[in-house]
Amino acid sequence: MKAYVAGVGMTRFEKPETRDWQYWDMAREAGSAALADAGITYAEVEQVPVGYCFQPSTAGQRAAYELGLTGVPVYNVNNNCATGSSALMLARQFVEGGVADCVLALGFEKMKRGALGGGADGGDFSTSPVARHYGVMAARHGFEMSPPTAQIFGDAAREHMEKYGTTEAQLAAVGAKNHRHSANNPYAQFQDVYGVDEILAARVVHRPLTKLQCSPTSDGAAAAVVVSERFVERHESAARAVEIVAQAMTTDTEESFASGSCIDVVGQPMSREAARQVYERSGLGIDDVDVMELHDCFSINELLTYEALGMCEKGESGKLVESGATTYGGRWVVNPSGGLISKGHPLGATGIAQVAELVWQLRGEAGPRQVPGARVGLAHNIGLGGAAVVTLLRAAI
Repeated sequence: MKAYVAGVGMTRFEKPETRDWQYWDMAREAGSAALADAGITYAEVEQVPVGYCFQPSTAGQRAAYELGLTGVPVYNVNNNCATGSSALMLARQFVEGGVADCVLALGFEKMKRGALGGGADGGDFSTSPVARHYGVMAARHGFEMSPPTAQIFGDAAREHMEKYGTTEAQLAAVGAKNHRHSANNPYAQFQDVYGVDEILAARVVHRPLTKLQCSPTSDGAAAAVVVSERFVERHESAARAVEIVAQAMTTDTEESFASGSCIDVVGQPMSREAARQVYERSGLGIDDVDVMELHDCFSINELLTYEALGMCEKGESGKLVESGATTYGGRWVVNPSGGLISKGHPLGATGIAQVAELVWQLRGEAGPRQVPGARVGLAHNIGLGGAAVVTLLRAAI
């Protein structure tokens, strides 16, 4: 059975502690918008997978209760930065498996200011779920006094530069592109435009990554109504429904750790395998894609994802972004929303927000950031520790 996204909604992503709201307020705002977009009420929803990382157990219920007290199952999902897309994947599986005709995928996060830690309990990395990942990093690069997540991705950037000749300017070009794109996104946490030189001159977080190449902590929520083909027909909403053509999740394999490379540890092999599965299941390839929302938690991860998706050969991603192939007027438009770097990154909401942007793009509803003629979109959401989710969407008509 086919699955479709019938409605999407999201809040603006905000700097933590700047708006007086709680996570259930965010969920109500995003969820209500998605239901209204689909033209339905919460009473028609049969299942609710809810993604978040930093709220307590059953926060999913507390959030969903803002939309209605109907007694339907609510599932609490936590998969690090891939949490939102994991909730969406559950929604799709419920629909494709015939368990439900209408599912609401909801994701939110209320975060603290400052850089994310490394998943350690009280600073003891031996208890961290990603201790093995950081162990690989430390064995090759040592451990510096910089934010752990920026450090492991920054070390991946160093390896890419050493192995392929990627330049700091090429890394900064990712940030410049995504900040430029976010200027047209009213949901984005940041809407300032920066040139490559300004990004290079920003405060260094972990060499070679500067602050303007790193995603911020954010508050916000996103939601998507996922429905069956018969639901679409019954509601006569086919013209606005967007098909989930294929979706795949992968987790770490031996390849993630065998090389001792941070490029592999931060997830390039997972992303490559998820993309391969999606292409195989859909019969489509990267050349069929028009617009993408990729997980640019740091600029290097967007470059690594270009290679994993088959947009270029290994080591060629710096040249690809520098050429203009991934912005308006190029071969693809990547992160028209501004991506995580500029739109923001409330962990539980990110994967669903990516899909919301693609739904608007494929409907032709993205306003000044609209990608002309967009028919096929791809979302990539990854979490260290690890999970990579690739989702391929296509305009229904």
